[in-house]
This record gives sequence, structure tokens and C-alpha cells, in this order.
Amino acid sequence: MTINRRLLQLFILIILPFPLTENIGAAESSTPNIIFIMVDDMGYHDLGCYGSKTIQTPNIDRLAAEGMRFTDCYSGDTVCAPARSTLMTGTHKGHTPVRSNGGGTPLFPDDITVAEVLKKAGYTTGGFGKWGLGNQGKDGAAERQGFDHFFGYYNQWHAHTYYTHLFRNSEKVELHGRYTHHAIFDETMQFIRDHHHKPFFLYCPWTPPHAAYEIPEDEPAWAMYKDKPWDHNAKVVAAMDSMMDRQIGEIMVLLKELRIDENTIVFFTSDNGAAKRFDGVHNSCGEMKGQKRSLHEGGIRVPMIVRWPEHVAAGAVSDLPWYFPDVMPTLSELAGVSDEVPDDIDGISVVPTLIGREQQEQHEYMFWQAGKEQAVRSRQWKLLAKNETLFLYDLHHDIAEQRDLSEKHPEITERLKQIMIEAYDEPRSQEGDGKYTGLSDEQTKARGAAKKAKKKPTERSNAGQP
Repeated sequence: MTINRRLLQLFILIILPFPLTENIGAAESSTPNIIFIMVDDMGYHDLGCYGSKTIQTPNIDRLAAEGMRFTDCYSGDTVCAPARSTLMTGTHKGHTPVRSNGGGTPLFPDDITVAEVLKKAGYTTGGFGKWGLGNQGKDGAAERQGFDHFFGYYNQWHAHTYYTHLFRNSEKVELHGRYTHHAIFDETMQFIRDHHHKPFFLYCPWTPPHAAYEIPEDEPAWAMYKDKPWDHNAKVVAAMDSMMDRQIGEIMVLLKELRIDENTIVFFTSDNGAAKRFDGVHNSCGEMKGQKRSLHEGGIRVPMIVRWPEHVAAGAVSDLPWYFPDVMPTLSELAGVSDEVPDDIDGISVVPTLIGREQQEQHEYMFWQAGKEQAVRSRQWKLLAKNETLFLYDLHHDIAEQRDLSEKHPEITERLKQIMIEAYDEPRSQEGDGKYTGLSDEQTKARGAAKKAKKKPTERSNAGQP
């Protein structure tokens, strides 16, 4: 017996539960959901797919196996807040609004963020973790910069402990001793459940493995490393990485359960280089020189993995040089709202590389500044201005930055020097709201005492470093 097609469709709509029809609609949508996970202070070599021999990251490694792994991706800066500013605004360190890492320096009200651009495409926007671009209730606060929902830390100084209160859209939330990252992850998952029926942008600037190196004794990942013959910090960093790896696996399972896996593009990266190299244990920076706060490769080169089934080739590896200012134009093109991107940004879209188109625009240069030091990369060449001395490196043959070629190639050195001069604009006048003052009396006294004594940072006093 032949059943009329229209009657069959009507029958299915009646008998199937409503949420399933929503899921089907989301799965068939041409506009992808976007999840951008950025962890804090993870070294380039701290993942199995980037060569780690000590830290177990099977779920992130699976992302790389099912997507594209980039070898030459960079943060926009060496530290927290400015790196986030370059990512949110599409501008490099010579132009970006927030260049201070002192705490509380906000985005301006007229700054355009990637979240604001994506809202033009109808996205629901959520952020969960560490904002770092303006204190709660101020103009730079996430919910005033394009986010419908934000839960976590607003000021990066507040994020120096994992046992404190958090904020939800600037409203204080007491956790009563609960580990903050566990609470942040739970809210991350709930956001996906609540908004899976239409396009969403999920920004996860997660805080681990940033110091302080604290993790609950009952966290399953801690059991994997607590008996290792390493120092305490090396064990906690590994446990933090494996904890987040497990949680990323849970996100991927949820996407499949909601039937939106194939229409969700997932990015994974770190906000800058490793805070500690852990040489001899994790070798977090490998052969690269430097670490967090350094303009050498160990301070700015970061892992970057992108997964999108049927669009990004599985198991692909790309050496395209790109960095955080490219996130805005890339996500905007994915969402179909490239016309909404400000004309004066420094980023370019890397969508052609992601989906295998042949014509990929490349940067004439990428620019960084840290204090009085500057760096420029143009193709394989990197010029570093350090202590009023210029160093030129060929990164294709010298990722360790051991051979200065400035005298051998004076014309390249001079060209990149001129780019350094032209790339930097003086920042607009901007005063921050000050360092976070919402710590407990005990934490405030401990920080003051450590500063007064000028002690070398310990496992707990590392919390005082942005």
C-alpha cells in the first residue's frame, strides 16, 4: 500500500516529540553553531596531538583527528587581557583597545566585538570562564559587549583562585566552597541544552591550567597524576588539562545527543604560551624559546584545532600563520555576516583554509608588543626588537630562534622594522577600574604579605600573577 507523502509527514509531526523536530531543524540549518574553547596558559606541547608524552588528552586528540590541526597559530599577546582583546575585536596589539593586564581595563562602549557581530546573524551568545575586558557592571562587561549570557570571572585578578564567588551577567553568585571551574562547566553544558534549537555562539575562555594550581582531591583527573614523581605544580597542571579534556569529550557527546554535532564547528586553543615550561617533565614549550610574557615563540605560539564534520577535512594539518585578530572575520564569514565586520580590523578570515578553498589570503605581517619589546612575523621571517636590538629569525628552519640573521639579511630586517613602526598606534586614553578587590580578607592579607616580603612565588602565591 502506498501512503501519501504529505499524510506521512503530518503523521510524523504528530507522533514525534516536539524537541526532536527542533533538533532536526538545527541539524539541517545552514548556519553552524560555533563553540570557541580557549584555555588559559596551556603550552604548545601540552596535548598528545602536539607531542606531549606525559599529559593524557584523548578527547582533544580526537578533535584533531576529526578536524584540522594548525602548527603556526598564535595568540594576539603574551598575557591574558590583551590577548582576549585582540580576539574579541579583530585588532592586533598595536591597535587593540585593552593593552593593559593590570586588571579592570575595559573595552570602550563603541568597540565592536565578535559576539556583537554574530548577533547580527541571529546567534544567541554565551560566555563562560574568564572575561578580562571590564569589571562587572561597567561598560566593558561581557553582557554590554554582545553576550546574552556570561558566567564566570570578569576581572582576571579575581580569577587567581578556584575557590571564590563568580558572577552571572554582573550579579554575584556564591558557590559556597565549590570549585569554580566545575560550576563554569555545568553552566556551559546548560547553555548548549537551552539554546541548541537555534544558532548559538559559545565562548569558553576557561581558566585552567592558570595558577593558582588548585584542584579538588576528588576530581577524577587528579587521581591520574597525584602519585607521579613530579613536583606538585606539574601534577596539578596535568590534572587540570586532563579534566578539561574529559569535559570537552562530554560536550561532544552532548552535541551528538542533541543531533547538532555535524552542524557545530568547534575551535580549541590557548590564550598564550605556558606559564611554566616544566622542562624535564612536560616540556610544555618544547624547543621553542620563552614562555608566557615572552615574545619568543614559546610565549605566543599556541595550539589551534578546528573540527567541523563534512566541512573541515579530518586529520588535516596546516602551517598557515594566523592569530587571534583573525577570529572575528573567520567566525563572521562562517555565520554569513562578513559585511558587519568593522573595516579597520587587522584580521583576515581563514575560512578558505578550513574548508579547503584554494585562495587563502595571507597576512603581510602579524604584530605583537609586550612592554618595550615588539615582534613582527611576515611569512617565515620574524623580527624581534628586544633591548633596543633587532633579531631576525627564519622560523621555517629555526623555530628555536637560535640564529640571528639580521646582518645576513639587512633588507628584510629594515622592511620588518618599518612595519613595526607603522603598526603601532598610541592607545586611546583609558583608565581601568583597578585590580580586583573582591578577595576575602585572608586572601588580601596573604597577597600583601607576599608582596612585602618579596618572596619567590609558591604554589599558592602564584595566584597573584595575571
